[in-house]
Amino acid sequence: MTKGEITRNRIISEAAPLFNKHGFDGCSMQEISVATGLEKASLYGHFATKEELAGEAFRYAWKQSCSARMGNLGDVANSVDKLKLHIENLASKQAFPGGCPLWNTATDTDDGNSVLRSMAKEALRDWISALNQIIEEGQSKGEIGADVDPEGLSTLIISLMEGAFITSQLQESGRVLRVAQQHLNAYIESQVRTRPQANETL
Repeated sequence: MTKGEITRNRIISEAAPLFNKHGFDGCSMQEISVATGLEKASLYGHFATKEELAGEAFRYAWKQSCSARMGNLGDVANSVDKLKLHIENLASKQAFPGGCPLWNTATDTDDGNSVLRSMAKEALRDWISALNQIIEEGQSKGEIGADVDPEGLSTLIISLMEGAFITSQLQESGRVLRVAQQHLNAYIESQVRTRPQANETL
């Protein structure tokens, strides 16, 4: 890796929490200059525009979030248990400094920046797709009921946990995340996990 690439990556990693906490309009290149110790001219030597840097910062923040939320799912074999572990991660692990990059970016760009909003939409599609894959694999292995709608379940998990996260921030309490986790786990055990037929237990 060249010196320029190292500097570019450092700028991204140090700018990402600032954009995530303050939003695109609330984060100035001057703030990033102070955080990185680099002149603004140097920043623009690596990124043509603030929007380009914000896009790379979002990609970085989202990658870190995904690692925290999904990086250990390979530790369990059963697909239902993978879903429950993912929910546990969502309830217990901080996504990224300043909160969930997906939610923050979607909210921040609700009435503006179409490029960042498109990136947030793509990230959501990728998240849903990753959960769909777990569910479909579980169905092929007989661990998850064939009548379960993969995209419907994926969307339910994401929507409930993201909503609970926002509520927990406003209430300054993690209790609502645990309540959401408990309800999702109960639903998954009763409606998603397959149960042995009576003649299979004899």
